[in-house]
Amino acid sequence: MQRSELPALQVLTAILDDREQQSLSPGASKSARGVRRRPEKRLETDYRQPFAVDVDRILHSLAYSRYIDKTQVFYLIRNDHITHRMLHVQLVSRVARTIGRFLGLNEDLIEAVAIGHDIGHPPFGHDGERFLSNLCRAAGIGQYHHNVQSVQFLEKVERKGRGWNLCLQTLDGILCHDGEVHNRHLAPVQGKTFEGHQAELAEKKSGRPIELVPMTLEGCVVRFSDTISYIGRDIEDAIRLGLIRRTDLPENCVQHLGDTNGTIVYTLVTDVIRTSYEQDAVAFSPEISGALRRLKQFNYEAIYSNPAIKQDTPKIENLFDHLFERFFNDIEAGNKQSPVYRNFIADMAEDYMSAHCPAEIVRDFIAGMTDQYFLNLAPERMRPQIRAW
Repeated sequence: MQRSELPALQVLTAILDDREQQSLSPGASKSARGVRRRPEKRLETDYRQPFAVDVDRILHSLAYSRYIDKTQVFYLIRNDHITHRMLHVQLVSRVARTIGRFLGLNEDLIEAVAIGHDIGHPPFGHDGERFLSNLCRAAGIGQYHHNVQSVQFLEKVERKGRGWNLCLQTLDGILCHDGEVHNRHLAPVQGKTFEGHQAELAEKKSGRPIELVPMTLEGCVVRFSDTISYIGRDIEDAIRLGLIRRTDLPENCVQHLGDTNGTIVYTLVTDVIRTSYEQDAVAFSPEISGALRRLKQFNYEAIYSNPAIKQDTPKIENLFDHLFERFFNDIEAGNKQSPVYRNFIADMAEDYMSAHCPAEIVRDFIAGMTDQYFLNLAPERMRPQIRAW
């Protein structure tokens, strides 16, 4: 069939595919190569390319809407100017698309990975992740990692257990996004399959050491952009809350990166573009990478481990223990009045129910909660107070 004989909307898609071939770099992920676990026939009325479809599916997911009340770093704080998870993923998307545009990469794939990468974060940020992981290990269902849970939500939980059937390239970028790991140089591992993807998920949950590297340059860009987006922003939030002063920043970091979020982001983005342009990897220059590593260490010691923001951490841990046990017992007892039934299990697909034990169902229910919903389900006598800063 000649292109002129195709329906008009399919002609538009073919034009976009041709445009990618001509304008994107040789190492970019072309949309036509997007592969789904369950092949889908493109409707004649749908002119979107596969990675653009992934963006729309993630944007319209229930898990994405819950970003709005999920902790980034600081929790139980009444301050409207402190970064929450929704803003963070938007910042990552913007930074990553800027880098990707200069490197000639696929911005649709970058956006899909960026907006979906933290969907698996439980309430109360990395502290909540640690508490939930302890409970999961004790229940015999493996460690909890938010990147693994992001894939779990998008593939197994969303749409009442039917999942969104996203492209492998998108799911791989989400799984491999870990911005806590410091890399100066990151080259994609090509040739991955869904079978290999499942093996990586299982290995990560087992607790055995595994180095996760994205299969695409776009995934590598998002991983770098995750760090670029939070490092300076967390500093600004900490200054706003009075935890640190700008003059506390290490002098050798300031010399290379600047002392404001704006200058730090600009410096890091510019360095990535210059170092990675027309290369088959994404990288920082040695000097900038070293300064960034030192700044991350400063943030960890002065901000993330600051006792001033950990006062209520024991209470939050107790609530995780309490709610996990409560909902596990409710499932075992068949208590249909429990929130885990009414707000999660109800109408869930049989495929989901048959493939998940009670502890895994409780994990998914708690992991999807916003901070406020988590607190609302807790006994009032056990709830910590939200403080104004």
